[in-house]
Amino acid sequence: MTVIECRRPSDVIWRGPAERSGDGALGSFKVEFTVRQFNAVSRACHRTANRGVIMEIVVCKNCGTKNRIDPRQAESKQPTCGQCGNKLEITSAGVDTSKPLYVTDSTFSRDVLGAPKDLPVLLDCWAPWCGPCRAVAPALEQLAAESGGKYLIAKLNVDDNPQVARQFHIQSIPTLLIFRNGQVVERIIGAQPKQSIAAKLASARPAA
Repeated sequence: MTVIECRRPSDVIWRGPAERSGDGALGSFKVEFTVRQFNAVSRACHRTANRGVIMEIVVCKNCGTKNRIDPRQAESKQPTCGQCGNKLEITSAGVDTSKPLYVTDSTFSRDVLGAPKDLPVLLDCWAPWCGPCRAVAPALEQLAAESGGKYLIAKLNVDDNPQVARQFHIQSIPTLLIFRNGQVVERIIGAQPKQSIAAKLASARPAA
């Protein structure tokens, strides 16, 4: 058997009978393969050591085909569906805005401060034990589903990620911070109705 140690499950694509051990989420995990399976996995890797490129999966809204897109190339060239040729909607440069993105102290700078230019990012500072946080969560999920690439909803568990919480002086939750181009442009404290949050996000978008 051959053992591969990976930083996260998405580094390796395998749908065979491999046995995985470890948490497979925050730390490393190990996957055991036979030599034949190892060769198959090697050919199927999304990410290679010499390139360090992580491809984004963008679903074509015209035909439903899943397309692998290099986010860096998408910034300068409009991607099209490999099946039907329809232009792919990647307003957020490959970021999937249709569902909330969970961020941590280590990914905050990349995912929030480093979001695509002029893309508003609403950061929900929450905790699992917080009742008002749970109350506002469905509205945020709906807003994400309705975003159409015009903004991004992100979530930060303040109990697990105190560094960002301290940096932005989060003293009560839920606190919703709206960022644009790496700067806080709006702060919403407490559970607010969906319409109010949507209006704040609309005002954070650049003028047409």
